[in-house]
Amino acid sequence: MSAFKPPARNGVGPSCVGLTAGPWPSLIDFLVERFPNVARHTWLERLARGDVINEHGNSITPEQACQSPYPAHTRLYYYREVPNESPIPFEEVVLYQDEHLLVVDKPHFLPVVPSGGYLAETVLVRLKNKLGLDDLVPIHRIDRDTAGLVLFSKQPSSRAAYSALFSQHQVHKTYHAIAPWRADVPMPQTRHSRITEAGHFMLQHEVPGVPNALTHIEVLQVQGNLARYALRPVTGQRHQLRVHMLALGLPILHDGLYPELTPEGQVDHKHPLQLLARELVFTDPISQTRHHLVSQRQLMF
Repeated sequence: MSAFKPPARNGVGPSCVGLTAGPWPSLIDFLVERFPNVARHTWLERLARGDVINEHGNSITPEQACQSPYPAHTRLYYYREVPNESPIPFEEVVLYQDEHLLVVDKPHFLPVVPSGGYLAETVLVRLKNKLGLDDLVPIHRIDRDTAGLVLFSKQPSSRAAYSALFSQHQVHKTYHAIAPWRADVPMPQTRHSRITEAGHFMLQHEVPGVPNALTHIEVLQVQGNLARYALRPVTGQRHQLRVHMLALGLPILHDGLYPELTPEGQVDHKHPLQLLARELVFTDPISQTRHHLVSQRQLMF
């Protein structure tokens, strides 16, 4: 198998799709069926710009895509694009970096990696463009709505060692959250439950069964009918902290998903989700340095 991969363009790496065997007479027929949200004329424009490349590194022309036989059992690279992408008016901050590792303090609303309608306005693409680090890859992720610390790997050679820290639960993570204060909910406590998809692709919920999500929760400060909580997840289920707090009757302040799903496109920059990935503690697998990283951002009651 060829090891070729096209370089990043403007901080955006190429996407790859395998051309499986099938009934398509030409490449353009495959692309239109495989990506129903991308119009035929859009693919032809991309082809004309040289944005669609075969596994040998050659750009495919519109004529080749329309007239040549479908090239089954090969790979195709293309560059995603998001037309009219809205700028996100908040900046990421690099807190620490060395030869192998980079740690970012992410603002609310900014995604970590490209997805859906976000491409250039993501932490990964911004950093690649600002720092010229084409090999940069996030070791873990936090939600777009959540602010705080994210670790990135700068070197492919050491990436597996840092990824193992998370898979082996050797990174101690502390989040802060602002949520209702209720005297009838005992604290501190450990929430241990099973979380699965809730029937909507954006939502999760607790269900009976073998637990797969574990979070330690304690109160740090009470102010009126709200409190600041420290949340220490041991596992990493999607939306784990938001689901666990909701299950306790303590939904995190300004959560646009739980308990009620906000309609798509209704983003309120004045009221961010009050959830912050505040601290990361771990021993560097390369230098053996003990890192204790703390976000500079603050939540608001």
